[in-house]
Amino acid sequence: MSQIQVLEFLGGTVPYILAAFFIVIVISRGLRIVPQSEKYVVERFGRLHSVLSPGINFIIPFLDVVKHRISVLERQLPTASQDAITKDNVLLQVETSVFYRITNPEKTVYRIRDVDAAIATTVAGIVRAEIGKMDLDEVQSNRSDLITTIKTSVEDAVDEWGIEVTRAEILDVNLDQATRDAMLQQLNAERARRAQVTEAEGQRRAVELAADADLYSAEQEAKARRIQADAEAYATQVVARAIQENGLEAARYQVALKQVEALNALGNGKGNHTVVVPAQALEAFGDAFRMLKGK
Repeated sequence: MSQIQVLEFLGGTVPYILAAFFIVIVISRGLRIVPQSEKYVVERFGRLHSVLSPGINFIIPFLDVVKHRISVLERQLPTASQDAITKDNVLLQVETSVFYRITNPEKTVYRIRDVDAAIATTVAGIVRAEIGKMDLDEVQSNRSDLITTIKTSVEDAVDEWGIEVTRAEILDVNLDQATRDAMLQQLNAERARRAQVTEAEGQRRAVELAADADLYSAEQEAKARRIQADAEAYATQVVARAIQENGLEAARYQVALKQVEALNALGNGKGNHTVVVPAQALEAFGDAFRMLKGK
């Protein structure tokens, strides 16, 4: 092939090559593949035009420009520490942590410059305001409610920035040394008071139990005496009834029976001993034996 033919060939193919190259450039600039974790903010002539979602997207080359690539992953702000004063004038140092993610990139890009700093400042102000409404005991005991209130307040404050607060945490609440010492003294005093109350209650209970025991003993003794008195009254009634029914002879018979029983008890006593009985007693015992024999 001669040089002239080569030049003619190149002259005929160069436009096609340039056209193909231009088409490749147009496609490469018009085709945008957005990752799942990001969104692209597109501007046209310096103004917001659209937001590209994850996947394949097409824009007009040379007119539309991807100006911002925004990550929509959840983010965590660095742990922040701020001072706050409770309602009862106790100085606290509160450590907080906030998690958030960008939901509307167009708001975040065009309404706020430093997102992290803005959220941190907002959280600090809300924490101080909420703790200022509570006493120290309420802060310690109602931490979950305080976290919920802070999260809701921060969400309302950052909504116009296209941000969603997913989580807010109070990591620690620290007291100054003077307050710690005062609380320790109060705790020791409370422990001593409880110990004294417990000891006093124990002594009172011991006295109550002793009194109950004495009362029970007295009741049982009175019950025994009542039973004995009832038995003696019953025996008296029986004797009286016998006398009424059988006359004086029955009474003499009972007396003779008692005399014999007494003599028998003397004779059955333990040990070797001599019993001296007066003559009058022997006559009475003789009468008793005769009466029993007669029966």
